Amino acid sequence: MKKYSHFIYDYFLSQGMGTSVSKYLNLGIMFLILIGVVLLIDYSIKILIRRISVRIAASTKTKFDDILITNKLPRNVAHVPAIVLFHVYVPLVFRDFVKAGNVVEKGVEVLGIVLILYIVRSVLNSIKDYLKIKPQYKDKPIDSYIQVFMIFAWFTGFLFSFTVITNTEVWQFLTALGTISAVIILVFRDTILGFVASIQVSINDMVRIGDWITFEKYGADGDVVEINLATVKVQNFDHTITTIPTYALISDSFKNWRGMLDSPGRRIKRALYVRQDTVKYLADSDIEKLMQIDFLTNYLTQKKEELAKFNEANVKNKELILNGRHLTNLGVFRKYVELYLQQHSAVHKDLMFMARQLQPTPNGIPVEIYAFSRDKVWQNYEYIQADIFDHLLASIQYFDLEVFESPNSKSFK
Repeated sequence: MKKYSHFIYDYFLSQGMGTSVSKYLNLGIMFLILIGVVLLIDYSIKILIRRISVRIAASTKTKFDDILITNKLPRNVAHVPAIVLFHVYVPLVFRDFVKAGNVVEKGVEVLGIVLILYIVRSVLNSIKDYLKIKPQYKDKPIDSYIQVFMIFAWFTGFLFSFTVITNTEVWQFLTALGTISAVIILVFRDTILGFVASIQVSINDMVRIGDWITFEKYGADGDVVEINLATVKVQNFDHTITTIPTYALISDSFKNWRGMLDSPGRRIKRALYVRQDTVKYLADSDIEKLMQIDFLTNYLTQKKEELAKFNEANVKNKELILNGRHLTNLGVFRKYVELYLQQHSAVHKDLMFMARQLQPTPNGIPVEIYAFSRDKVWQNYEYIQADIFDHLLASIQYFDLEVFESPNSKSFK
């Protein structure tokens, strides 16, 4: 091949041209021929590998080869022979221009390193996409690990490219790199924190893709759609996207609703505020009236007999109702709420449910309903909760109780 590298040079010399001009013409023409041959070979191999890979992918049942094609692995691999060929024949083309040949040769080597990085990226992205279609890996932060590998790969590629360009030994470059490690840590602070956070999030199973989380600090309230090295993307229920730093998941407090979704029911915890001045003891006539309510008939009958026996045995002055034990309209209402929840088809009976009285407030006495709905779907859950309180708001008047409401213009008419 060496004798052909000067064929054009010898031809121009025979035509009477000068030595210097002949060398430059020889270099230019040979370089154009080399580029043309390399491009032709590159195109031919790319077409051949693409056809072969498509046929192989179509004949197999696995989806991994299809994903490899989607991530352009065959196309990137097809460039390898052309790069190798170009690197082999550069010294021959630049035979008379050694320094320029060295520069071009180094450029080709750097281009080869970049091509290798693209091949590695295609493989890693293919692995990521393949694992994401597997149920056992679907909710894992695969993106974070792939990004870590890619950062390591790009750093290695940069290291080798630098040593190729500067003719520096790798160990010498690493020694110099150690002296500026503090600067590197400062520059890659978020990346390092994100990497550590990704590992902790994965090991401790704090967040998975698809989890519903609430992060008040960042205004996030929705489903996790992506976890990568630097950020966690949350699609809020208004279809906006909130981006949260990955390390914030371990440094700040947030709420993950996965436990609720995995549990048998979703909690209802809401209170009615009863006006304090409407609370009273029940007279016999009031009890007789309330006994017409089906839920309370047996309870009031039993309770009335129990209290009558106690008062007969223990109370001396029966004229004052304060003496002894008596029913109150608020107490009977709480029992009614409990019995109502007990028969409600949407309330989970195997989980705790109760109606409890909380500490009085300036806005009245809170009667809190604590229960769990069987249906955990948000829309259905809100309907069930509203249905329960619609009934209670309408029924509270039968107990001579009123719900507290701040004064308005109608209050002064």
